[in-house]
Amino acid sequence: MTPPVPRPRSGDGRTAAQVIRSLAPSIYAPSFLEFAGMAALMPMVPLLALDLGFSQSSAAALTVIFGIAAFAGPIPAGRVLTLLGARLALVGTGALMILASLVAFAVIEPGAAAEPARHQQLVLVGLLVVIAACSQVWHLGRQSYLGTALPPTMRARGMTLYGGTIRLGEVVGPLLGAVVIAMISSTAVFVLFAVMVGAATVMITVFLPPGETRAAVPPRPRRGMRSEARIRLDRAVLGRMIAVGAGITPVMMARVNRPVIVPLLGAHLGLDPAWISLVFGVSAALEILLVLPAGTLMDRFGRAAVAVPCALLMGAGFVLLAVLGTTLDGHGRTAALIALLVPSLLIALGNGMGSGIVMTLGVDVTPVHGRTGYLAWWNTMLGAGRLVAPLLVTGVTLVAPVAVAGAVTGGLCLVGGSWLLRALPRYTPAGTGRRGRGGATAR
Repeated sequence: MTPPVPRPRSGDGRTAAQVIRSLAPSIYAPSFLEFAGMAALMPMVPLLALDLGFSQSSAAALTVIFGIAAFAGPIPAGRVLTLLGARLALVGTGALMILASLVAFAVIEPGAAAEPARHQQLVLVGLLVVIAACSQVWHLGRQSYLGTALPPTMRARGMTLYGGTIRLGEVVGPLLGAVVIAMISSTAVFVLFAVMVGAATVMITVFLPPGETRAAVPPRPRRGMRSEARIRLDRAVLGRMIAVGAGITPVMMARVNRPVIVPLLGAHLGLDPAWISLVFGVSAALEILLVLPAGTLMDRFGRAAVAVPCALLMGAGFVLLAVLGTTLDGHGRTAALIALLVPSLLIALGNGMGSGIVMTLGVDVTPVHGRTGYLAWWNTMLGAGRLVAPLLVTGVTLVAPVAVAGAVTGGLCLVGGSWLLRALPRYTPAGTGRRGRGGATAR
């Protein structure tokens, strides 16, 4: 009789399933609830802005608030987490988001049926600022917590599952939003967001382990050694962060540009919004299917086994989008759908493989002591890419068709993938399925 195959275990003897179950009520379930609420709210923001008297360009510009927060917010968020601790910071910012969304509903709801006023526009902008700032605390807090709570042998699987909960929330949220809008009104998405974030905050309050309520402070070195040791540590960590971040930033930029380039190109090809939405829906389903396999591949064969194909496939997808969008333009609806769907599936294949890759790499290149602060700088560096990405599309489309913006985005991803092929084996773990000395990793 063949003996049973032992189940893989973490360093403390727990199986991967046990580790994931222990994190579900404190991290994964609250993350799903928050992102579902966000995904229900955000598509309505431009439409509500138009109802409140914003011009079309001003309504579109409101999304820049989140790009600015992604660049300028991580470092202040890290200080908040260090000062207050994970639980208090997450609960406090969750309460702020709930209060802001309820105030927005109370103030903006009358404007939906009457003449909008200036103070209602200001309340909408204020709500977005609060959500953008508080979301940085939530994201950084969970990323830092997972970096400590996940054993190194299953770090990628845990981080990838976190990315999967985000994607699942982005699928479920708009469906819930559509139901609420149909039954009540468009401004009711504020209440839906408050309910979802409220449930997530309650779960964090109840289930976040007591040991995570205070931020860990590393022991201070002796005065004579402090300056030299700090310089060496800062330079070493900074070198890893820049080397890896330079390759993964194009992936982040591609993720930001996809919901801009694909709809614009679809509209240029003559597809109506229903077909464009269908393309996004099919792509999202493909991405969700790849979440768990991607994490397993990273833990077993190293980060490059997933990060490099992620960047190269996304790059190839954007380049193909530009090529087909140009060559099949004017050949009818079927050709237009093929020109949009086939490259989008290729992009989704790469993006799905990269679920959680940015967060995993952030933990890989940062040390245990002071990790929250280093992750704040990591997120700031990637936030610069998030901020530049839409500006890149805007600049290109001023002088060329939107297909060219797709080609430029794809080219950056191809370069990033080539760079990651060289950098990741040196700076990140090699994986449990490979023999020999693994790459450097911050412990």
